[in-house]
Amino acid sequence: MKPNLANASFKNDKYNKNNKNLKKKLKEYQKFVKDNFEYVGDNFTYEARSIHYNKNKNKKNIYGKASINDIKELKEEGIETSTIPWIEDKEN
Repeated sequence: MKPNLANASFKNDKYNKNNKNLKKKLKEYQKFVKDNFEYVGDNFTYEARSIHYNKNKNKKNIYGKASINDIKELKEEGIETSTIPWIEDKEN
C-alpha cells in the first residue's frame, strides 16, 4: 500500500497553522505583560520576596527571570508565581 502523502501534507499544514496561531496568542500575552508589569530581570526572586514581606511597600505586578529552584522556594514561602513560555523577538 502506498503512503497517503496528500494527507501527510495536510496534517503538516494544519500543524503549522496551529503553531502560528499559538505563537500569535503568546505574543499578544507577552505584549500585555510588558505593558502592565514591571520588568525586574534576574532580580525577580528578590523583588517578589520584597513585595510579599514588606507590607508597607506598594504592591506591583512584576515579571522577570528565575530558576526552577527559586520558583519552588517562593512557592514554599507562600508567594504565588506563574510561568509562561517567552518568545524572544529574534525568534519570530
